[in-house]
Amino acid sequence: MTTAADISTRIIEAVMAQKLAPGARLGEQPLAMLFDCSRTIVREALTRLAARGIVTVSARRGWYVIEPSQDEAREAFEARRVIETGLIRSLQGIEKPALKRLKQHLKEEQAAIKGNDVGTRSFLLGDFHVCLAECLGNSLLADTLRDFTARTTLIAMLYQYSHNAEQSCEDHVQIVAALEKGDTALAEKLMAAHIGTVQQALRLPVATDPLAQLRDALAPVGASAKAASAAQDLRTRSRKAKPLLGTDTGAGIESPPDDPSTYLGALL
Repeated sequence: MTTAADISTRIIEAVMAQKLAPGARLGEQPLAMLFDCSRTIVREALTRLAARGIVTVSARRGWYVIEPSQDEAREAFEARRVIETGLIRSLQGIEKPALKRLKQHLKEEQAAIKGNDVGTRSFLLGDFHVCLAECLGNSLLADTLRDFTARTTLIAMLYQYSHNAEQSCEDHVQIVAALEKGDTALAEKLMAAHIGTVQQALRLPVATDPLAQLRDALAPVGASAKAASAAQDLRTRSRKAKPLLGTDTGAGIESPPDDPSTYLGALL
């Protein structure tokens, strides 16, 4: 019989695979039908996910996947940086079975990158960080990282416009190689750089002026035309500038669907 834990796990996996985008609706009745269980079990699963910061609920919209703010985006990446570099820094050594598991994960990532299954690629690139925490012997932080990785996947879907899955996988390869050599200082440095590169690639929008439209309408005659000309010049220069390349969260970034809720049936 399907449990609340089963449902919450599937929803987390769907987020990490970019099959559930920020704002996707999660109706209790559709989920109960898909999982062949009661709405009580679905509600328990969604309540758990709300406590973990993955979904939220409102009287008007019902349950839906969170849409992280700019501040939440920065906080999530900072939390991941502290957790993941701290894990590596405290490492005394890594066992051969753990290394074998990490290398197998890397092979799966590389195979997914060569294929066309974006969902699998996205999930595996994000799951690397969870797998690494498990291999370093801290299952509690692995669970925490699973939630943070899901959140940063949602952040990337909102604020990144391109991806470089190959580079992300190569970063993972270098981190594992450093761990295999016993060079934890290098591994920590590589992890910090990896997460930092992802964060720097976010295209966080600049706060808008709430009075812009009214200010433009009430400007002296002629001033609006000059402002429009200046804005056009700025846009032209911006288009000529080299765009930033986003990486993943560990995840390849694809354009989110127009109506994320339509993906619910397909992912389950």
